[in-house]
Amino acid sequence: MNENGKPKFGMYWASSCGGCEISVLNIGEHILTVDEVFDVVFWPVATDFKYEDVRGYPDGYIDLCLFNGAIRNSENEEMAHLLRQKSKVLVAFGSCAYEGCIPALANFTSREAIFQTVYLDSPSVDNPGRVIPQPVTAVPEGQLHIPEFYNTVKSLDQVVDVDYTIPGCPPEPHQIWAVLQVVVAALTQGAELPPKGSIIGAKETAVCDECLHPKSEKKIFRFYRPYEKVPEPGVCLLEQGIVCMGPATRGGCGALCPQVGMGCRGCYGPLGGVADQGARMLSAVASVIGVGEPEMDERMLEREFETVMDTLVDPAGTFYRFSMAHSLLKRAKIKD
Repeated sequence: MNENGKPKFGMYWASSCGGCEISVLNIGEHILTVDEVFDVVFWPVATDFKYEDVRGYPDGYIDLCLFNGAIRNSENEEMAHLLRQKSKVLVAFGSCAYEGCIPALANFTSREAIFQTVYLDSPSVDNPGRVIPQPVTAVPEGQLHIPEFYNTVKSLDQVVDVDYTIPGCPPEPHQIWAVLQVVVAALTQGAELPPKGSIIGAKETAVCDECLHPKSEKKIFRFYRPYEKVPEPGVCLLEQGIVCMGPATRGGCGALCPQVGMGCRGCYGPLGGVADQGARMLSAVASVIGVGEPEMDERMLEREFETVMDTLVDPAGTFYRFSMAHSLLKRAKIKD
């Protein structure tokens, strides 16, 4: 804290879409309380702070830092280490920092393939010299340095030690405010913080337990993409053949997506004790596929199962949409 007794707040945006930054504003009038309680000492998207400002702070100067975004390049990694050094409490804020999220879907391919697609093969790019960005380039004024683009996207805790995680894409306003209250109480009143490593602002139960759609023992015989089927109200989406990650996803959001007919995408991450959210969901899907008759042999069952699974478009991207960096896979092996 500084001389006026206020705890110091920081927030940083690494490889992400910016939705986590906006979500902080969605706490409504509580944002005024945040301004009243905290001194904002680093929040580049909202105020004019430079990296050099942070480098000049003493270690542990920032009481609470919300770090959103995955680690996609060397700049992201440098700031992760710097903010870890300067922060008492570092929070992986949102799905990108927590599990890699959408940026980590790039782990299904390689840096070289991404550059080929974006800079050489894209019809929307004017690049007659077929130039590929380099970390260091000589220019008349000297050397131009840009961040190094990594081959593998990582989550924040795969780079630095993280105190807490707030899941969500983005986190819900009630989560954010609840967490801020806990931290403020600890910093100003001596209240106890949650155990280090806790996933806070979420539940230990699955999204399905929050969803109001009744479940039954129905079997499904094909999958539908969202535009292919209007969901029947009041019926479990997965039982209608609409992929819903609810069985494999931690609750806490209020099942917002399923309640409006959109399958859960899995942004709150896996349930406690689950090492791989995608594998857990694959197991859940396999248990509801309607295949098999007594007279069928193993090969016939396999073909029927494959027929149903062929209607599930992009299973890897679906099951690992938010969790690829944190999964057992981490990245795909790319053949030379």
